[in-house]
Amino acid sequence: MKTSRRDFLAAGAAGAGLLALPSFARSLRKPAPLKLLVLGGTGFLGPHFVEIARKHGHTLTLFNRGKTNPGKFSGEQFSDIEQLHGDRKTDMKALEGERRWDAVLDTSAYLPADVTRSANLLAPRVKQYVLVSTISVYAKNDVPSDENSPLAVLADPDITEVTGETYGGLKALCEQAAERELPKRTTVVRPGLIVGPGDTTDRFTYWPARADRGGEILAPGSAQDPTQFIDVRDLAAFLLATIEHGHFGTYNADAAPGALTMGAVLAESQRAAKAKSTVTWVPADFLEAHKVSPWQDMPAWIPARGEYAGFGRTSVAKARAAGLSYRPLRETVRDTLAYWHGLPAERRSKPKAGIAPQREAEVLQAWHAGADAGKGQEK
Repeated sequence: MKTSRRDFLAAGAAGAGLLALPSFARSLRKPAPLKLLVLGGTGFLGPHFVEIARKHGHTLTLFNRGKTNPGKFSGEQFSDIEQLHGDRKTDMKALEGERRWDAVLDTSAYLPADVTRSANLLAPRVKQYVLVSTISVYAKNDVPSDENSPLAVLADPDITEVTGETYGGLKALCEQAAERELPKRTTVVRPGLIVGPGDTTDRFTYWPARADRGGEILAPGSAQDPTQFIDVRDLAAFLLATIEHGHFGTYNADAAPGALTMGAVLAESQRAAKAKSTVTWVPADFLEAHKVSPWQDMPAWIPARGEYAGFGRTSVAKARAAGLSYRPLRETVRDTLAYWHGLPAERRSKPKAGIAPQREAEVLQAWHAGADAGKGQEK
């Protein structure tokens, strides 16, 4: 089945003196405690950012509606975290006044008008505005992208409905809105697929969870097929680094191109699982003929050809130079599976991504039948 741009998107200037220092020398500098404001902060990425920022001794204020994980930071152990409630669309009174922060992290930007509203309000009172964007802002995926690649442009820039077709273009407008309100004080970080403990989409989680069920696993393409994603904890650490070291500008935050393959993902998933399993690699053309879709049925994978020839090869050289680093894939897989095991049984019975077990068995049966018929003809 051909993957459309809708399917793919829906799934889905640093200081010269400082950058001249080697990474180990930068890490020896312990940043002074900062006052940080987080717009959002209780979903997936936010809590990981809060955790590492607290460990670094920074003071945190969270502004959100109080609807997502409302008890996430309740209790005496989180008494150091200030929590303000409001709605960035209709009620930002809690952020009005003379209070100042060293930086604001915007984890919940989807519409440019919302970014304009919050950035305009905070511009006189913050030194840096860090916006979490996405690599989906790029207009094309047929070649590897870097931070200077053309961005998606919407036919109607005033549209307010976030869909697979509008998501990337709206995020690009969000970036522009932030820079317009805080020129040269904005940091834009464009992550790829964010994975790890706390992920509610199941797009990466499917593979460790599938290996944990055991049996024969339907795997897409070949073990050498590229993929790219970033552990949420590595992303949180990089976001904090851009603040602590005063990195401005735009950065892609993803795995290094060529560093991850589907074979490695499956191998580490099998290693982490308790059940025994085997992997059967089935070519992309066969999967397409049997209506097995990339990205949704086979998460984190798209055949790197045609309009997606650049998939898995997004440049992260600029972010690496600014301090982006990665934990081992094994750790990401292990911790993701542990998170999955900690979810209620009812939730685990309804994964949000990946091919259904019965459908997987049917496709594997068809593949083996065709392979056996081919062997018979050769004889």
